[in-house]
This record gives sequence, C-alpha cells and structure tokens, in this order.
Amino acid sequence: MKLNVKIAVFGHKDIMHKFYSYAADQEDIEFFLFDYSNPNETAELVEKAVMCDIYLFADALAYLYAKKLIDKKRLPAVQVDFDAYMILSSIYHVKTIYEHNLNRLSIDVPDGRHVDEVMHETGIDDQGVHTYNYEDDTSFDAGRVVAYHEKLWEEGKIDYVLTSISEVNQIMRAKGIPCSGMTVPRLNLMRAIEKAKSIASINQSRSTQIVTGYVRIKNNDAVQSEKNELHPKLQQILSNYSKKTYGSVLSISNGQFVLFGTRGMLDHITNSYRDFALLKEMKNALDTPVDIGFGLGLTAKQADDNAKLALQACEAKEDGTCYIINERRDMIGPLGVKKEFSTSALYRSLIHKAKLNNELSYNFIDFIEVRNNEPFSSNDIAAYYGVTKRSAERTIKKLIAGDVIKIIGEEKPYVKGRPRKLFKLNQ
Repeated sequence: MKLNVKIAVFGHKDIMHKFYSYAADQEDIEFFLFDYSNPNETAELVEKAVMCDIYLFADALAYLYAKKLIDKKRLPAVQVDFDAYMILSSIYHVKTIYEHNLNRLSIDVPDGRHVDEVMHETGIDDQGVHTYNYEDDTSFDAGRVVAYHEKLWEEGKIDYVLTSISEVNQIMRAKGIPCSGMTVPRLNLMRAIEKAKSIASINQSRSTQIVTGYVRIKNNDAVQSEKNELHPKLQQILSNYSKKTYGSVLSISNGQFVLFGTRGMLDHITNSYRDFALLKEMKNALDTPVDIGFGLGLTAKQADDNAKLALQACEAKEDGTCYIINERRDMIGPLGVKKEFSTSALYRSLIHKAKLNNELSYNFIDFIEVRNNEPFSSNDIAAYYGVTKRSAERTIKKLIAGDVIKIIGEEKPYVKGRPRKLFKLNQ
C-alpha cells in the first residue's frame, strides 16, 4: 500500500507559490498550503490543519510565531533550513542582480554561525558585516530587528540589509533603506519536504499497533446441541464487525473465532470502554454469554499472547465479558461496564485541591471517561494529553498532592524496565 502523507505548509504568501509547482509532481504527498500576510496569523492557521501528519514551515518567522503551540501540542514539525547555502545563494543573488557591494552589510538570521561560515568561504570582510541572531530571542519582535538594522544605517555603518523576514523587508523598503529578502533555494525546499515525508512515515509506522481478539461462547461444551445454530450466527456478527473496523475474522478449533485488525479496530475498541456494542449484540442475538479477549502489540506474536491472557481473565466472570491487555501488559476491563464517578466532584477537586487550570481539568475528566475509570499510569496521561512523560509526571504529582488520585500498585512492563506506578481516582 502506497504511503499518502499529508503535509501542512506554512509561510508568507511571497514564498508559497513555489510549493504549487512541487505539489503536482508528488504522487504520495498531499500538500495543504496555509499562507499568511501577517505572521500573527500562523498559530491560528496551525489550529486549522488538524488532519495533517506533519507541519512544514517555509520561513523562520512562521515557525517562531507557532512555536509555543507546537511545543504545547507536541506537533511533528519541520523547518526549511536557513543554512549557509541559503545565505550564500541570497548574497550571490544580490551581487549579480542588483550589483551591490556587500562588504558593509547588515543581516538577520535564525543562526548567526552560518553567516560566519559564508563570510569565511567567500572572503568577504566580516568586519563590515553585522549579524542579528534571533534564534535565542525568548519572544520574537520584528520591530526589534528593524531597529537593529535602522540604527546601523543611520550610523553610516552599512550600505545594505539582507533579511530572512518578509515583514522586515517590507518595513525597511518603506523607510527607503536598501534591502532584499533572502531567496529560499529549491534544494532547501525539497530537502524539507523529504525530511517531513520521512518523519511522517516513521510516525505512521510507529503508531500502527496490531490487534488480535479471541472470541468464544462461554461454557461452549454445555451448549453442544445448539452449536450448529449458534456458531454461524456468531461468525456473521464477527464478520460484520470486522468489515466495519477494517479487520478480518477466522474460525479456529473448538468453536472459537479470532479477529485481526490494526488502527480501525483499535480506534473502535478504545472508544468503547464504557459501552461495547459488540458484546451486547452477541448476547442479544445468541441468548448465551460470549467472552472476548483483545490483545494489543507491536508484533503479531505479542498481540496474540496478550489476547490469550485477556480471554483467560474472562473465565472468572459468570456473564460474557471483554478484557483488553495492551502492549505493556496493562489489563483494561471489563468493557461495557460503566464505572461511574462524579464529574462535578472531580472537577471541584481538580480546581481547588490539585490547582489545575480549566483546560487541564476538563481534559483529565475526559481522560477518565474515555478510559472508563480504569487504573492508569503516567505513560497513559502522556499519550492522551500528547505531552512528555516528565510533563505528565508533574500533573500526577499535583493530583496526588491534592488527594485526587491514589497509588493502587505497580505493573511490571512487558519489556525490561522499572515497574510503573498505577493510579486510580480517590473517590
């Protein structure tokens, strides 16, 4: 199956036209182009690119204005390199097209080390070159960059300004100061596209989990006389379910069935912790309890082993049940049995005791509901919120300090490593 990567591209409208010609030549990439006239619009544009696999920023300014949002949401992002090659190409362009002497030059770039490299290679006297490096600025301000260039011009120290920021180029020209914007080479754009495609491909392959599910009629031996009628019905129900979740179903020995799937089946399962319709459908149609054990894994064997363990967990229940064991050997279930909790009481505790803000409080309540109030680890918090494990652990500490959650034990990871603490609501 051919990979189809969706890349959101952000940049000033002056540069975005280059991507239109590239888009037609890429069969396995879909480009979604978001151009801005004001850099303040970038973060808002990023919010609109919800269906994209990766975010590519065609100029440094676009990335700077969106960086806070990118870091907060842990979005996969790539910048077009503002490297020595880009600076050299831009200097060559200015010297050949405008025939300017660039020995007295003011330049702004994300990383000033590339300017030093170019000056050394070209033999330009770096004593007359002034560099504004904005990579380390805590907050970007185009006015500060303009003031830097303007001061040098008024002091008679420069003859020309070369800027990597479209907004600065417009302001300098309006002030009558000789200025050019940097030219983004085709090579840099193509490298950024290939890098974005590569990262998105890796992320997609990492996120593909295998799902195996074992299904069997409870007390199968006790319903011998009804097998010929029940098994075809069960197979039809599972066949419909597998089609809906883009999976497959096989009949195996002793009246058992096995389901195989990936993302479609996984999404359906994880959205059904509180109300697992498949279990209800089988119970109503067959009038006999059915057990389901789902196993998740990064390999087929891991998923199969976990599914068998999940099916064993069903044996302790009289009614038909469903359990999941994930790739870390965490057991979740039984599915379809709502574990009630007071959302209003939890919200008050999150705000007043744990001192979380509104957004984090609502997100945590959603997290508990989606997981059906199952025990969780800091890894689960990190995955749901889309944050680092360290950030998740900080939230955990606040929840424990506010007596919102409690430690209920430890779960050994499937692979070697330290045991993970498991938590549960203290309600």
